[in-house]
Amino acid sequence: MNNYAPQMIAKTSSTWHILATRISTAQTPSAEQKKLKNKMNKLLLGCIADDFTGASDLANTLSREGMRTTQYIDTPDADALADCEAAIISLKSRSIDADYAIRQSLNALAWLRAQGATQFLFKYCSTFDSTPEGNIGPVAEALAAELDTAGVVVCPAFPTTGRTVYQGHLFVNDQLLNESGLQNHPLNPMTDADIRRWLQQQCKNPVGHIAQATVTQGTGAVKNALTQSATDNQTLIIVDATADQDLITIGSACLDAKLITGGSGIALGLPENFRKQGLLSESGQSFRPQTGPAVILAGSCSTATREQIEHYSGGPKINIDIHTLMADKISQATIINSLPEDDSAALVYSSATPEVVKELQSEFGTDTVAGKIESFFATLASQLVARGYKRMVVAGGETSGAVVSALNINAFDIGAEIDPGVPTLSTKGDNPIAMALKSGNFGSGDFFAKALQQLETA
Repeated sequence: MNNYAPQMIAKTSSTWHILATRISTAQTPSAEQKKLKNKMNKLLLGCIADDFTGASDLANTLSREGMRTTQYIDTPDADALADCEAAIISLKSRSIDADYAIRQSLNALAWLRAQGATQFLFKYCSTFDSTPEGNIGPVAEALAAELDTAGVVVCPAFPTTGRTVYQGHLFVNDQLLNESGLQNHPLNPMTDADIRRWLQQQCKNPVGHIAQATVTQGTGAVKNALTQSATDNQTLIIVDATADQDLITIGSACLDAKLITGGSGIALGLPENFRKQGLLSESGQSFRPQTGPAVILAGSCSTATREQIEHYSGGPKINIDIHTLMADKISQATIINSLPEDDSAALVYSSATPEVVKELQSEFGTDTVAGKIESFFATLASQLVARGYKRMVVAGGETSGAVVSALNINAFDIGAEIDPGVPTLSTKGDNPIAMALKSGNFGSGDFFAKALQQLETA
């Protein structure tokens, strides 16, 4: 599918819209309403994620909180699955031209609306990965305009993984974002922790702010502040959050919100809104673990991933030297011939220190280096699956996007959490693959070994 070309999606009837509105806003739906709802598509929450690991991060949150969730790869051509309560469309739009990102996101929104979603969530990274020319602001404003709404929450906080927002500043653990190592991100260096200032550079309309002091006053105070912000013509509102309870409070305040934006943590309080209306099936998930050959592919250069590479001892480590790769002196066949014949899982990685990355980018160009690495891993993954590999752990958002796209995966079922923000995934169909897609900065030191085990035994 051409992700950049908007698709014509049939509009539902006015009767359907009236029924969907009544059901979504009723606090205590009648038996007749529930019956009618079951006859329609069950989709309640429509989500758009700007990369594949972020989508699985969000899927993990929603699934853990009780929503039956499906992660789709790109905007589907067919209708949503009948048992899907939360649909997440995984785009690879974080680091592309803003106009393309808007087109992809609006296309995804149109599909989600046609499937009956009554609320929408735009998910981006908890470290707000973008540049001043980046896509978070333009995409969020375009979605808000399409939905005719304002006073939209912007909250990348994810306290479980150390990401908090206080006085409009984003922290990673006890460090300001721009002092945490994220200022060295190879594609989206974050050089300012004040996301009010950062986001305003991307936006046409004024950016608002709701401080921690208001959030601690509870749901009503947050809801009133959002309403006032909309009245003041502020489309996007950065909301402080330093603990999970803050995210639950914000989620509760967004009961009637058409659009919410943030990291996966912002979804903590959303399932409960649907549960209170009697709209969740509570039927669990359908992840299918797999045995057989396994491999780890790591293209991330983050500190966490490099520590995980150092920690891993479950199989051979095969380093892809970037200079050799750029000179076309290494092939996928070379890697495959180096893989073990026993049950151990090899770790194939291209990760390097920030200093080495900068040297490579200066020598070859940022986009050229990134494209070469992604293409290599994508082709390698395809060849490994063709050879019968059934478990695959991928580290790095861009690497994960390239691998999943190359494998022509359409959707994932969501399983148990491996580490905060990273669930087990299994592809749909008769010949499933079990996967874990890890954002570069996520996961404990022993993540790779844990992931392989859970993909087999979850």
